[in-house]
Amino acid sequence: MKHTRTSGRRLAAALLTLSTVTAVAGTLVTVPAVAATAAAPTGVTAAADATNLPVDAEVVSAGTTGYLTSRKDEAGTAILEWHSYADGSVTPVGAGIVGYDSNSDLLVTGDGSTLSVRDMKNGGAWRASFNIGAEFPSGATKLVGVVNENLFVSVATTEDYHELWQLSKANGVTRKTKLSSRPKNIDYKVVASSGNDFVVLGSVREPYIPTDRIVYWYAKSNVANGSVLDWGGSSGTAAWDQSSTGALTASWEAWVRTAQDGGLEIGAHRLGTGTTTRIPLTGALTRAVVAGIVGDTVLYGVPGTATAETPGPLYARSLTDAAAQPYKVLDNFSSVAHAPDGSLLVRGFGPDGDGIFRVSGSGDARPTVALEATTGRVMAVQFADAEVPAYVDLEKAGTTLPMAWTLSRANATVDLTLTHVTTGKKLTKRLDTPLPGNRFTYAWDGVLDGISAPNGSYTWKATAAPTDGIGGPASISGSFQVVRQANAHDLNDNGSTDVIARDASGALWRDDLFDWPVGGQAKPARRTKIGTGWQTYKQIEAVGNIAGTSHGDLIALDGSGNLYHYLGKGDGTLAARVRIGGGWGGYKQLAGGSDLNGDGRSDLLATDTAGVLWFYKGTGSATAPFAARVRVGGGWGGYNQITATGNIAGGAAGDLVARDTAGVLWLYLGYGNGTFAPRIRIGGGWGGFSQLVGAGDVTGDGRPDLIAHGSAGTSVYRSTGSTTAPFSRQSTSLYAGEGTKFNSVA
Repeated sequence: MKHTRTSGRRLAAALLTLSTVTAVAGTLVTVPAVAATAAAPTGVTAAADATNLPVDAEVVSAGTTGYLTSRKDEAGTAILEWHSYADGSVTPVGAGIVGYDSNSDLLVTGDGSTLSVRDMKNGGAWRASFNIGAEFPSGATKLVGVVNENLFVSVATTEDYHELWQLSKANGVTRKTKLSSRPKNIDYKVVASSGNDFVVLGSVREPYIPTDRIVYWYAKSNVANGSVLDWGGSSGTAAWDQSSTGALTASWEAWVRTAQDGGLEIGAHRLGTGTTTRIPLTGALTRAVVAGIVGDTVLYGVPGTATAETPGPLYARSLTDAAAQPYKVLDNFSSVAHAPDGSLLVRGFGPDGDGIFRVSGSGDARPTVALEATTGRVMAVQFADAEVPAYVDLEKAGTTLPMAWTLSRANATVDLTLTHVTTGKKLTKRLDTPLPGNRFTYAWDGVLDGISAPNGSYTWKATAAPTDGIGGPASISGSFQVVRQANAHDLNDNGSTDVIARDASGALWRDDLFDWPVGGQAKPARRTKIGTGWQTYKQIEAVGNIAGTSHGDLIALDGSGNLYHYLGKGDGTLAARVRIGGGWGGYKQLAGGSDLNGDGRSDLLATDTAGVLWFYKGTGSATAPFAARVRVGGGWGGYNQITATGNIAGGAAGDLVARDTAGVLWLYLGYGNGTFAPRIRIGGGWGGFSQLVGAGDVTGDGRPDLIAHGSAGTSVYRSTGSTTAPFSRQSTSLYAGEGTKFNSVA
């Protein structure tokens, strides 16, 4: 079997972590697989060529010509494969067996009873065979380690002992040496070797104390002389399991042991000296194992499995620099093999991808890390695609902006930021984790900073961060537009009605309503103070867009008969006033904010003391917003309130409502030329309201509405489109409990 080989250059590109992609306008933004080239960290290089590696493969052993991996098939049977350094070829070794780190090209195959030593340097040639079942007929046997051509076997005896035996061949004859025999010994494991020396971890039930007391021990021996293991002085060894490893080089030996303060530490002893470096293990590292030593650097961490999502990083620390701090070598690791040249092969994930890495070095220099083989699996968080509409019309009540992002894996957090370009206002949201899958979604309800979101351009940015610490964050960004129909009573360009009110001190306030009913009510979102000194004006009127912008303006009439224009700036504030002209003191009432002649601009109506109604056509000019007046007709002196409502009954242009002194409200349908049809009686009982305000579309149904305010309370009258019953009453929390606070509402 041979896997397809991938060049180092192509491999490096395929494994890059996506950092930032700017989305283009459209309903679907597809993220490219590779966005940019990132520099590798210092000391990390990609192999010139790398063999594709099965995702679930663990490294077992490393020699001079190749390395051994183990994985499981669908039935759970272990599959061992030898990978050649020279050509990347993969040779199946067998199934149903286990492998051990032999620190050489030798490996052991067999069925557990009969074991054979094979030399992969010579194409897998047979070197020796051991029938351990026949050698130890009195007890169960288990292979616990391999050093060169020496096998180490645990033998359970009838006396409830577990003996450790070393087996080797000399001239075809099996040589057996018993290295250890302890009462109720539980397990052994050969964890590291260097030359003929090797290290064994063991555990034993301590005699003369309760049987649940287990002592873990560490010992070093030599295969050449078959020395008997002495466990004296190593009783401080920490508890270990089958994932535990150790380190033994020509200069150092290291293992995890109990510290003097009762915690755990790595003890690294420099051979031939009394020098021991101690590295405390805290937090998650209390389960750490020693992966190996390269030069004068120890490597350690908490291993996981090749397919696990939350294995721990591989750390390194100098053994010669007393002030040295640990640093991360790989984002995670799951298995380690010790090569004859002193390097380590580590299965894990690092800056160059997911696979098997060679960690090598000498002296106290930081080791280098090179990708030996890759799985091709992308473990860093990446955005696979983004689905964000290019625009959204939020005019209709209940409309949301649906957005979705698909990640390369699900175990991540995604933080979203929406920014209104003009104002800089932001919305930040951590998206809910999808169950199941890796597609994160969010439906924006059109609320920004507590109010209906302004129209215009928005940018979005989604940032994904891995929850397991593997790799760094990834970001993607784009833009969209929010659009709505213009609202004559909108001062901050968010499509919703702004109601203006003056209190007794002369302060002017703006209540921004939501652009749709909330809980069946017209609900204010926020109140903002516009300014002070407005008590000088006899009348304040919201007149809609009279100067060519997309949002509403105000006019104000002072006691001297001067009329002033306040241009809305679109952010809820007003520009400095501009004098329209004098001589307006003869008017009892002003009514604006409605297009009465169908030219798309807001016009103005005024009644004088003689009861004549005058029409002022809007010009769109900021300095002269109204054309010369045109007489509509007389007989309007009987009304104490006139209000331009906009088109509330389905006609061609804006309409007018007027309340007489008896409290009866009348509807005047606009003809579209500044004149009106004969009046239609709406109904009585309107005398309790001090202010009737044509407020634009308050209820989000596309028709303009009426707000009625008085000392007894405030109501919204939703337009129905009917000429005989044009309004339907709706409750509101606007000015609740404030019936007498304001003396003017516009």
